[in-house]
Amino acid sequence: MNATIRRVTLEDVIGLDRYEKERDDIRRRIIALKKNRRIAVGDCVTFVFENFDTVFFQIQEMLRAERITDLDAVRDEVDVYNSLLPRPGELSATMLIEITEDSDIESRLLRLLGIDEKVSLEIDGRSVQASFEPGHSREDRISAVQYVRFQLPSAAVEAFADESRVATLRIDHENYRAATPIQGETRRSLVRDLVA
Repeated sequence: MNATIRRVTLEDVIGLDRYEKERDDIRRRIIALKKNRRIAVGDCVTFVFENFDTVFFQIQEMLRAERITDLDAVRDEVDVYNSLLPRPGELSATMLIEITEDSDIESRLLRLLGIDEKVSLEIDGRSVQASFEPGHSREDRISAVQYVRFQLPSAAVEAFADESRVATLRIDHENYRAATPIQGETRRSLVRDLVA
């Protein structure tokens, strides 16, 4: 059975003063949670799979950074970040291209043009092509932050939930080829997004 990830509501959002008091504890909890939702594929691409907690944290951090208190503006932030959550039968992630040398960023990003057509999730020998949010790459430019979804047919959901079957996150771009198996607690964490 496909699960529906709970959406963040206005009632979940913590006021700025209270969030400042609780922020250290919340950050520690989210950092620990993300350890099991972060998958490095190769040396400079990382996927962070989103769920209620990761999106809640992003909303709170944005409200804090921008000092947003207006109710309509808070509602807008909630709506924007909720769009990152997976839908039923889906995994959703933020893909980060992590290039640390400032002088190399633009040239290395340009070498990865088209990466949005070369990411897949392989489950038990079957490939599920990633679907990228439009607007983060053009023919001459690519963003270092991309939003990606994997829509899994029900048979793939069942196979992914069975840890005896191999699941791999793969990038097969001409300038970047890498793959990482999804296993252990990371896989169990993602299965919870898929299976009620």
